[in-house]
Amino acid sequence: MKIYGPNQPNFNPYKNQAQHQIDNAKEVTKKDQLEISSKAKEMLETDKKESKRASYVQQIKESIDSGAYTINHEKTAQKMIDFWSGKGGR
Repeated sequence: MKIYGPNQPNFNPYKNQAQHQIDNAKEVTKKDQLEISSKAKEMLETDKKESKRASYVQQIKESIDSGAYTINHEKTAQKMIDFWSGKGGR
């Protein structure tokens, strides 16, 4: 058996630390990326539709408050009949 002194071959305690620093430097140079899924894009479109609907509801509220809103009773009754008979609205 051979016993080596303090300068053993293939033994460098700082080698792992140096390699770790090199690996970290490579990770730092990577650019951040953002990928938006098709589901997320679809949800963004839904938000746009909801903002249009909110605008429409606000217009109706304002017309009710001013007294300018009129109700078409026949059209309302027809829509209720269609809904409950299964012809539309579902």
